[in-house]
Amino acid sequence: MFPDSLLKNKNLVLLTAFFLASLINIQAQKKTEIIWDNYGVPHIYARNVEEMYYAFGWAQMHNHADLLLKLYGQARGRAAEYWGEKYLASDKQIQLFNLPDSARAQYARQHEEYKKQLDAFVSGVNAYAGEHPDAIAPEMKRVLPITVYDVMAHGKRVICLEFIAGNDLRNVRQSASAGSNSYAIAPSKSASKNAMLMANPHLPWNDFWLFFEAHLTAPGFNAYGASLVGNSTLGIAFNENLGWTHTNNTIDVSDRYELTLKDNGYVLDDKTEPFEKKNIELKVRQPDGSLKSQPVELIYSKHGPIVGEKNGKAWAVRIAGLENAFFAEQYHDMAKARNWNEFEKAIKMMQNPFYNVIYADKTGNIFYYFNGNVPKRAEGDFKFWFGAIDGSRSRYIWHQYHSYEELPKLFNPSTGFVQNANDAPWTSTYPPMLKAENFPSYMAPQTMPLRPQRAVNMIKNDASITFEELQGYKLNTGMEAAERFLDDLMIAVKQSSDTLAKRAVTVLQQWDKATNADSRGAVLFANWWDKLSDTMYTIPWNPEEPITTPDGLKYPQKAVTLLSKAATEVEKMYGSLDVAWGEVNRFKVGNYDLPGNGGGGGYGIFRTMSFVRDAKDNKNYARHGDSYVAVIEFGTNVKAQVLLSYGNATQPGSKHIGDQLEFLTHKKLRTALLDRTEVERNAEEREQLSIIVKTP
Repeated sequence: MFPDSLLKNKNLVLLTAFFLASLINIQAQKKTEIIWDNYGVPHIYARNVEEMYYAFGWAQMHNHADLLLKLYGQARGRAAEYWGEKYLASDKQIQLFNLPDSARAQYARQHEEYKKQLDAFVSGVNAYAGEHPDAIAPEMKRVLPITVYDVMAHGKRVICLEFIAGNDLRNVRQSASAGSNSYAIAPSKSASKNAMLMANPHLPWNDFWLFFEAHLTAPGFNAYGASLVGNSTLGIAFNENLGWTHTNNTIDVSDRYELTLKDNGYVLDDKTEPFEKKNIELKVRQPDGSLKSQPVELIYSKHGPIVGEKNGKAWAVRIAGLENAFFAEQYHDMAKARNWNEFEKAIKMMQNPFYNVIYADKTGNIFYYFNGNVPKRAEGDFKFWFGAIDGSRSRYIWHQYHSYEELPKLFNPSTGFVQNANDAPWTSTYPPMLKAENFPSYMAPQTMPLRPQRAVNMIKNDASITFEELQGYKLNTGMEAAERFLDDLMIAVKQSSDTLAKRAVTVLQQWDKATNADSRGAVLFANWWDKLSDTMYTIPWNPEEPITTPDGLKYPQKAVTLLSKAATEVEKMYGSLDVAWGEVNRFKVGNYDLPGNGGGGGYGIFRTMSFVRDAKDNKNYARHGDSYVAVIEFGTNVKAQVLLSYGNATQPGSKHIGDQLEFLTHKKLRTALLDRTEVERNAEEREQLSIIVKTP
């Protein structure tokens, strides 16, 4: 037992029963062990933190070996050498932004404790490959052994080149491929008087976007959550005291500059500046297995790397956070934190340049933070910086970031909740408490789409939210667009003589305004809504009324005509105006093919799913949307319901490819196994690891 002096120490955080049980088992065991539960989630019980991360690397290989090796090969900038020409563009980009060399420099800067953790993770990856060569595709073995630099470069590639700069590098909107929902509920709005947290990222269901769910324990460390595949730490997680989640931020931390070419250089402040150039050779694997050298010229301006050139113009991209070296350290410390002060100390490191942070803890604190490395800019608003920037003026080249203290945040707001569904910080609670005019105009846009409006509208009047109700809000498939506009459409049709539109309205009158698998009318309404433009609203969105606008149909007869057109298309495509949503929209992963629910955020659906049509069978299949879900209550004993939509594995032959789709189709979550007794009761496999950690 603890001495009386410790029991009287008010600063000591009480340990929960499952944490004590885990700690006792850890101290008693002779080897670090992984217990795999019946949904392919590894529960790691390690003798120390280094062995815990070794087992984490091993576990990711166990479930995702081929994918993991492909991602590390790409991060190394040599994927074309291993797997052919289709990876050449990726290799050029990796080399252009100098990720492999910068990873080496950033590893050298690590504190010794965290170097050991990174080394251990990599050793676990390589050890699994060494002990299970038959489980790995032969072509993927070409990248072995993995180095710590590959892991660090991979993390930087995903966050900086894909999440942050994807819009500028591909010149398409980032929101087309990624997003998230979140809630943190304070005791004042909680039925149990315990704080609650809801984590719900929406990402594509493939490649580096995939999550890996895991439970990591070692003396002094106990966290459950998920990481993006290939990352060495948990990215969204909770422990017995606190938890956090992320959402994609409405933040501009990557800028695309348009340069005017002149005399083999570019114009800057009315002078001609020379480009910096670097010549390298990449190897490209040919169909016969031979390697062909490909010379590549990398070009740089004072703004950043040159990513394109055409018609006397060149474009440079400048990305915030590429120099950040201590991402893994920050996330380890976040997961290890026992209270708000320790957690805040970790996030003040500001090593993640992009995601919002939403937080809750056992003592009842909740928190929203507009996190990111926001550049300090000389002038211009958000719209100015979101587009192409005039590269001829050096005053637009930023060099410093705003501090933690200067960024929007809310700690324990009187409203009793914070939320983010990829909306700007100004609507992170309701009534709004953060004012845009108190921050630089380039900090974030003034906007609130229908999905975050639904997030607020569902809970704003619920003064006593239960754990089960919070799960229900998360799983809600209702359309905010229908709640807002269906009545106006019905009035317009009633005043019209269009017989097809009247027949369509008969279907919509019986519809539940939701996108459940058996909802009839949702397919028709969605087709109509897709034809509307924001010029058709009587009242456009208004920041003074952020959760009730837009509203009204400005051109009723046009709306009726569009409904008739939608009805014609739906009937022709599916043979019926009241086809069930789940008959058309499907969840398909591995050998599973099940009725879908939820839909696009543009309809104001909180259960966000993006379905893509397959012309072969005229059905739509989920390609991204609800990924990892966790609903957590921080009581005396923490409890959580979780789901990883597509399953916790991609390795061919795994039974866990798609095995959680049954929960998804029935709008249910599964209980997170936190107590070791429960883990062992649901164990599918056990592994004891003999650990040898190697350093670079």
